[in-house]
This record gives sequence, C-alpha cells and structure tokens, in this order.
Amino acid sequence: MDQLIKILIVEDNVIIADDMQSMLEDIGYEIVANVVDYESAVEALSSQDIDLALVDIVLASKKTGIDLGKHIRQNYNIPFIFVTSNSDKATVENAKSVKPNGYLVKPFEQQDLFTSIEIALSNFNDETSVITERSAVEEEDDGKMVSNSVLRNSIFVKKNQHYYRIPFDDIHYVKADNVYLEVYTEDKTFLVRSALKDYLVKLPSKQFYRAHKSYIVNIDQIEAINTKDIMINGKNIPISKEFREFILSNMNS
Repeated sequence: MDQLIKILIVEDNVIIADDMQSMLEDIGYEIVANVVDYESAVEALSSQDIDLALVDIVLASKKTGIDLGKHIRQNYNIPFIFVTSNSDKATVENAKSVKPNGYLVKPFEQQDLFTSIEIALSNFNDETSVITERSAVEEEDDGKMVSNSVLRNSIFVKKNQHYYRIPFDDIHYVKADNVYLEVYTEDKTFLVRSALKDYLVKLPSKQFYRAHKSYIVNIDQIEAINTKDIMINGKNIPISKEFREFILSNMNS
C-alpha cells in the first residue's frame, strides 16, 4: 500500500511551526512530530518512521540545526531541508558543510514549501538510485550481501503532484509503455518516466527480475507459471524462455 510522506518539523518558533504543519497537512503530507530543540528531534528520529526533516538552524537548545543535520547525515538515510531566516554568507557556508537537500529562507509561501520538499525528494531518490547500482556491483565483487534499498526498503513514486513511498514488497510488476513505465501494486498503478533497464537497478536484485523485454516482475508475487506466461494478481504476464528456465530451476531449490 502506498503511504504519504512522513515529515519531521524542527522549529523553535511555535507559531511558525504550527503554520508549517497546517500548510503541509493541507497539501497532503503527514507530520509525525513537531519539535523545538535538538534533543527532541533526535528522539523523534530514533522512534518515528520519518521520510524527510524540515530543520530550522537556530533551535531552542545549545545544539543547532546544523548539528542536527550532521546527526542525520551520520545516522539516517533520509533527506533534510534547512528552513531558516538566516541567509548570510557565513550561515550558508556552515550549512553547506552538512550537505542539506534544500535551503528555504523565511518567510515563504505554501507553494515554496511544497516545491522545496518535492525537489528534495526527487533528487534524493535519484541520488540513492546511483548508490543502489553501485552497491549491486560491490556485491558481485566481494560476495557480500548488500541491501539495495532506496529508502528503508521502499521507493518514491510520483502521483498527483506528490511523491508516495511504496515498499518494495508491495510492487507486483512493472510494465514498459513507450517512454513511460507503469508500476503496479495490488490495487494501484503509478506512471513513471524511465527506461526499464534504468528502473531495474533501483529495485532489489534478489527480488526483481526482467521477465520479458517489457516487464520487470517481483518473483515473490508469482502465483502460477506455464510455458509462455506467469500469473501475478490474476494478470497473465509474458515471459522469456530464459526467465522461465530460471524460475523452474529455482522453484524447488
């Protein structure tokens, strides 16, 4: 099942924080925590399922938002955006040292907030896809098991102006349609602009295979197989001879 993006707000001005939460909830994001200091943010990160953090640089604690950005970079694979009133050169240079996924200067409008989040999520998705591809190569080189996750065993898929997080296990198959891909879950279809071969490297190599020139399938979702097709969620999907032989050779192994 696709899930709304879960956001952590770290802002020491309660009025601004509440305003941000209202803006975000109105757009359709889920706010999992709204805190004012470093310590509360660290606690929220350790206890909540968070996809993106909005972080003020000046917080109600000795440690700043830049300290929090460093903590996120060292411990979590999620994007974060600095939301601050400070745009002077020294602050920006200091902020750049922890490589935020965005920098939004107050005051801002709802559309500014939305755009910053969507761009950060999109860029983060692309960047971690490169990491995924590199990890697959490393796995072949040293024989060690490498997790090919994009974000906690999930991938972002855009639909109706929002990026939704879809767990890999929920993806049944992917079908190529000209320059687009159709990503199928049990009850939804998402449209993605990508080549099939490029999308395959974003998915776990132990679970997803190219079954046909136009299809990627989740082998855990296969219900039946014959000489020409497999069945997933009641849908017949054509398969290549090589994929059929691969499935049959591994059915009882």
